[in-house]
Amino acid sequence: MDVVWGAESGAVRWVQGWGSWLEPFMQAVTALGAQALFIALLPLLFWSVHAGLGARLSLALLGSATVNAVVKALLYAPRPYWYDPGIRPLATESTFGAPSGHAQLSTTFWGYLAAQSARRAVWAGAAVLVALICLSRLYLGVHFFTDIALGLALGALLLWLALRYEDALLRRWRALSLPVQLLLAAVLSTAPVALVAAYQAVLRAGWSVPEEWAGAVPPDVAGEALAHTAALGGGLLGAVAGFTVLDRRGWYSADGSLITRAARYVTGITGVLVIWAVVRLAVPETAGAVGEYIGYLLISLWAALGAPELFVRLRMADRPDRDRAGAHA
Repeated sequence: MDVVWGAESGAVRWVQGWGSWLEPFMQAVTALGAQALFIALLPLLFWSVHAGLGARLSLALLGSATVNAVVKALLYAPRPYWYDPGIRPLATESTFGAPSGHAQLSTTFWGYLAAQSARRAVWAGAAVLVALICLSRLYLGVHFFTDIALGLALGALLLWLALRYEDALLRRWRALSLPVQLLLAAVLSTAPVALVAAYQAVLRAGWSVPEEWAGAVPPDVAGEALAHTAALGGGLLGAVAGFTVLDRRGWYSADGSLITRAARYVTGITGVLVIWAVVRLAVPETAGAVGEYIGYLLISLWAALGAPELFVRLRMADRPDRDRAGAHA
């Protein structure tokens, strides 16, 4: 791949040569495909806008992010500024480069939202937004063109699978007993972490940064890849288990006045911050991937189950009469 990365480095430098005046715009655009934005928007959608849509989109995005993390950890591909010191790192990343998470996750997220509308203008707007996000990753020096292409392909494939099969999967899931559901959720969340850990221990044992990567490579990239995968695995378990139990308890409605919806979001986010602070204090940094798994498991479980149950108890939300996770607010 050195020949390809070498050729693409020139293309990335060319994009960066368009001028520094573009940097503020590119920084703003790239934020629209960042995991931090999705972490803020998904609870807002689930707690305060439409519970069913929020749950489905959360699972689709977590699934896509987990696939992205695993493929990154298997490919061991550099970022452009890791490879070529002539590329300016206008943003920095600590995990491997391919496939582009921004390209993949923005395709999944904005594409899923666009699919809720039959209007072509909405689809066109989503496509333009994803294209700009991809361009921003090139300009900032954090992705090659091949990273972007692979991310777009995976994002589109997973988006199609989610839209095509989510109803059938939901029916099959609800037909299972709760113990089986929770067991499958645990397996689903730990399998990616186990795969990456085994791959690193067996096939990548003793790996070091190649000499050809002449740029600024962050320390312990492989460890960061495993920790990132573990965080997403924990988040996936919390979401699947939480939504499953909430569904069995009668779900909840995200309806209400604007003040009530805002209060739910503030209450829920406060809970997230408290849990995060407690985890940071209770779990040592040396826990690595295990600590990441536990932290994101607890936060995701709070978001999917703990917060909605609290909303109902505090009369900030109601149980819908017959609404369920897949169809109603």
